[in-house]
Amino acid sequence: MGFVSKALILIAILTCLTSVAHAIRGQATFYTPAYVPSSCYGYNDHGIMIVALNGRLFGNKGACGRRYRVRCTGGTNAGVPHPCTGKSIVVTAVDLCPGCADNQIDLSQEAFSMIANPDAGRINIEYDQ
Repeated sequence: MGFVSKALILIAILTCLTSVAHAIRGQATFYTPAYVPSSCYGYNDHGIMIVALNGRLFGNKGACGRRYRVRCTGGTNAGVPHPCTGKSIVVTAVDLCPGCADNQIDLSQEAFSMIANPDAGRINIEYDQ
């Protein structure tokens, strides 16, 4: 294997590792069914592993169909101090969350429940596309 090939493989590996290392920190809440209609797909149902994005991420429907890996990193209130399950999930963007701040996403209730205790209501997260 030549030097150029080895260099390209090394660059590809570093690129993959860099994207994992740069997860975005934020917060997540959840919304409850019915999940249709959605801003992206109208009455076309896209299941329960879905997310509504803040306006910055949503980008005027530019994010429709994008998938995000989300992991709970901790609670935001003393009522449920350790809400995280230790799991991560992959959700698909289907909607706009008009009330979400720039660092916030709104998961379906089922998706939220897979990574955290729903009693927490709001959690700290890391996510990436």
